[in-house]
Amino acid sequence: MRIIAKNKKTNPGTLATNRKARHEYFIEETYEAGIVLKGTEVKSMRQGSVNLKEAYCSIEGGELFIEGMHISPYEQGNRFNTDPLRKRKLLMHKREILKLQKARDQEGYTIVPLSVYLSRGRVKLSIAEAKGKKLHDKRETIKKRDIERDLKRYVDR
Repeated sequence: MRIIAKNKKTNPGTLATNRKARHEYFIEETYEAGIVLKGTEVKSMRQGSVNLKEAYCSIEGGELFIEGMHISPYEQGNRFNTDPLRKRKLLMHKREILKLQKARDQEGYTIVPLSVYLSRGRVKLSIAEAKGKKLHDKRETIKKRDIERDLKRYVDR
């Protein structure tokens, strides 16, 4: 049985996206990371019960973690359900983690999760090294998006 994601605009294997990240940050470079999960968390994610809105990544002791990612408890699970907001380890190559750590140490840079998706039956997380936008940058982005939308409407007539 194949589960189709609720967000049909993106890839059908996408479980959740962090739309706020592209509004708040300039995305410099993206990476793919595996996530260490419990069994009931995977089942819950396949049902689409995951939220990345307040999630962020941190590096501790040379290991990469995601914090604030909410995975709702699995409905049919019992004592095996875990804390929905627990810190989860991300799996990446050491040199990629060191590259992310260098970027994060620069002024204004951070590591943000972009999306959670299924890749060959495994749950993967797309993360990015990103630079924070100022208020005027956000306004500029909104202005460009509105102009492109208006042009598209005008051309489609």
